[in-house]
Amino acid sequence: MRRRIFFSLFLLVALFSSAQQKPLHELQQAFVDLRFGMFIHYNMPTYSIEDWPDPDMPSRAFAPTHLDCHQWARAAKSAGMSYGCLTTKHHSGFCIWDTKTTDYNSMQSPAKVDVVRQYVDAFREEGLSVMLYYSILDTHHRIRPGHIKPEHTKYIKAQLKELLTNYGEITALIIDGWDAPWSRISYDEISFPEIYNYIKSLQPNCLVMDLNAAKYPREALFYTDIKSYEQGAGQKISTSENRLPALACLSIQRTWFWKKSMPTDQLKDVRWLVEENIRPYNDAYCNFILNVAPNREGRMDDNAVEALRQIGQLWHNEGPTKPLPECDAPITLCNIAKGCPTEYSWSYDYGLGDFANDDDFGTGWTSHPTVKEPWWEVDLKGEKSISLVTIVEEQKGSLQAYKIIYFQGKRWHPLFNGDAPECRVKQHRFPPVKAEKVRIIVTRHHGKLALSEVGVY
Repeated sequence: MRRRIFFSLFLLVALFSSAQQKPLHELQQAFVDLRFGMFIHYNMPTYSIEDWPDPDMPSRAFAPTHLDCHQWARAAKSAGMSYGCLTTKHHSGFCIWDTKTTDYNSMQSPAKVDVVRQYVDAFREEGLSVMLYYSILDTHHRIRPGHIKPEHTKYIKAQLKELLTNYGEITALIIDGWDAPWSRISYDEISFPEIYNYIKSLQPNCLVMDLNAAKYPREALFYTDIKSYEQGAGQKISTSENRLPALACLSIQRTWFWKKSMPTDQLKDVRWLVEENIRPYNDAYCNFILNVAPNREGRMDDNAVEALRQIGQLWHNEGPTKPLPECDAPITLCNIAKGCPTEYSWSYDYGLGDFANDDDFGTGWTSHPTVKEPWWEVDLKGEKSISLVTIVEEQKGSLQAYKIIYFQGKRWHPLFNGDAPECRVKQHRFPPVKAEKVRIIVTRHHGKLALSEVGVY
C-alpha cells in the first residue's frame, strides 16, 4: 500500500512538473512580447573610476547610502518598461546578494544589504518581470583564461542555485564573459551543456541568454535561447532580415556603470531611443533593453529618471508583438569537431580545410573552382556519439546540394542527401549514432564555395 501511495505521489509530482514546463517557442514569444526593459548595471564598478575595477577592490568600497530599488522600479514603469535585469555579479566577481559561496559580497560591505532581494521585491511590487545578469568571467576568484579548474564549475553552479531558488521566478538569465573574444573562457573549459541543463533543472522556464553575438552568426541560436546584441560594441541587428527571438541592449549613459559626470552628462536622445530603437526592433522580433546605471548612493540620477518619464510620454506598450517565426532549437552541445584533423579536396589559395573547424567564423575553407564535387572530412579522433551536424556558409546560396556521411565499423553510412536548406546556417539533427569521421560531399554548387565553420555535436 505504501509503495502504491508513494508511486502515485511520484506520478502527480512528475505530471505537475511537466505541466509547468512551457515550450521554448512559447517562452521566446513571451520574451519578445515584453518589448522594452531596464538593464541595471550596479555593482563594484559603480564605486570605481573604471567599468573593469581592480579585482581585489575591498568589499568596504561597496557603500550605498540610500539604496532605493523602488525608485528604479517606478522609473522603469514610467517609461513603459515591463521588466528589469540586474547585474548580480560582474566581471570583477563581487556578489550583490546574500551568498554562502564567498565573502566577497554585499552582505560583508558597510551596507550589509542583499541588493538582489530588494530589487526583485521592488520590481514585482510594480508588476514588472524580473531577470538577472551573471558573469562567468570572475577576475577576483581567478575564473579566467589559464586558471580554470573543475571546482570553478561547482562554484558557478552553487551561485546559480542560490539565484534561481531563493528569489522566485526568474524570466531570463543574461550570461556574460563566456566564449567571448575578450574573455576567452571556452564552452569546453566551463561546460556550456552542463551549466545550461543545470539552469533548466532549477527553473525550466528561465530563458538563458549568452551575450555571444560578437562571435556567432546571427542566423542561428548558438549557445543561447535568445539572440543578444550589444549595440555599444558594434553588434547591430538587421531589422529587415532577423527572424530569431532577439534582445538588443544599449546604455542611456555613456558607460554601463555610473561615473561622476553622469548627473550632468548629456544622455541618449529620448526620441532617437524610441524611433530608432524600441519601435523598429519590436517590429523585428527584438526586445530592447536600456541600461540606466544607479549612482553611488544607490539611486538613479534625476536626469536619467526624467529621460525615462519622457520616453513614457512618447511610447506606450501596445501588448504582444507579431507572431515569432518557428526557428531551429538552440545549439547547446559542445562542438567535438573543433580543432580535429581534417582532409579535403583541393582548396583555393590559402583557404585550407583546417579553417573550417577552427572555432572562428571569420575564417573558412574555400574550394578550388575547378573541383566539380568538393568534399571536406573531419576525423573525430575516436568513436564519438553524434546527433547534430552544422554547416555555416561564408555567404548564403553557393552550396546548393550535398551529402553528409559518417564512418563507423569500417564503412561509410548516410546521414543526409539532398538540396541545401535556404539559409546560411544549415542544421541537421538525427538520432544519435557512433561515428569516427564525418564527411560532406558537395554535389551541386554555384560560384565561390566557402564554408566558414562545420560543427559536429
